[in-house]
Amino acid sequence: MDEGTNFKVRDLSLAEKGWQDIRWAEAHMPVLMKLRKKFEQSQPLKGERISGSLHVSAKTAVLIETLIAAGAEVSWSGCNPLSTKDHIAAALAKKGISVYAWYGLTPEEYYWAIDKTLEINPTLTLDDGADLTFRIHSKYPELTQNIKGGTEETTTGVYRIMAMAQDNKLLYPILAVNNAETKHDFDNVYGTGQSALDGILRATTVLIAGKTFVVAGFGRCGRGLAMRARGLGGHVVVTEVDAIQALKAVMEGFRVMTMDDAAKIGDIFVTTTGIKDIIIDHHFDYMKDGVILANAGHYDCEIRIPDLKAKSTNVTTIRHATEEYTLKNGKKIYLLAQGRLVNLVAGEGHPHEVMDMSFANQALSLIHIAQNHQSMSVKVHNIDREQDLMIASLKLEAMGISIDTLTSEQLEYHHSYSEGTK
Repeated sequence: MDEGTNFKVRDLSLAEKGWQDIRWAEAHMPVLMKLRKKFEQSQPLKGERISGSLHVSAKTAVLIETLIAAGAEVSWSGCNPLSTKDHIAAALAKKGISVYAWYGLTPEEYYWAIDKTLEINPTLTLDDGADLTFRIHSKYPELTQNIKGGTEETTTGVYRIMAMAQDNKLLYPILAVNNAETKHDFDNVYGTGQSALDGILRATTVLIAGKTFVVAGFGRCGRGLAMRARGLGGHVVVTEVDAIQALKAVMEGFRVMTMDDAAKIGDIFVTTTGIKDIIIDHHFDYMKDGVILANAGHYDCEIRIPDLKAKSTNVTTIRHATEEYTLKNGKKIYLLAQGRLVNLVAGEGHPHEVMDMSFANQALSLIHIAQNHQSMSVKVHNIDREQDLMIASLKLEAMGISIDTLTSEQLEYHHSYSEGTK
């Protein structure tokens, strides 16, 4: 382990490899790079101190450098014990950026790293999953005197912070980046759909075609995963607790059933709900020999791993991010990524192109808070429609795509209530 006054990473010698990956990410994140060029001149975050907790990957490094280019001081930790890419952390540390992250953190090390990022006495926070936000509120509430506001990247994190707000425990305003259309309708759907499958394939090399592929939850992440699994030839089954979401899955042509029934026929299971205890004790008894279990929700509680361990006589790491559980009845179950985010532990997370929009939202949201915090109430705020449209327009421009615009007459008609059937 390499450690300095403002960093702790696994191996600084990996820095050059890290910068190669970061440069590749920059080449595929045109929206964020365009904003960086603009921010270098205007310095909208000058004087701000940002504590960030988000997966330490090449994509995140592009965001970090953009925030620094905008004038901010940044201190960073990961938001998942197994998602940090050590060569990226090394590259950031080598450049003098404050970073505390390495692959394979213990729970104690994980929160130690978050605590270290708070030593800069932040004025802004950037979070993924709300662990940083909750840590401040529960252990360092005095820091909120100087915090103007923060952002939250994920559905799970937004739900946690909304619960805090409803309980009158939230101490500073939060912008829900996840709720931006240019985040959740792209990152969650197309990002998760592709990257979760990528993680499964890297960990196992199995053929998806012809297998029964069970997706727990048909929210945006589950929908994206179900679409992509079907595209690879999987026979997709969806489990749900929400009647409307279940009906949507049926109308999309997917089979819908309970997890009790799906457990008996599935070959590959992926949880995407954000809720604990989706696959539990008796489900393991129903499962076929050789099934694969993975999670694409934020935390490692959707598959109840203690139940699986209790039913097992032996656990072996058979491949990277693949554990073989031998049950007492002789069957084998393969758990990927220790039940954590399979796309980040076994793969490299979402494609750069989709995170380009998510992280553009992060940068613009932090700037919005820095400039408007005095008028922001202490609650969870949504992203302005104008920001969403601007990011979408920049993305289309980078893709070389033009769209139509309404004429003045069309706009007048659109906003009129006097014209009807003629």
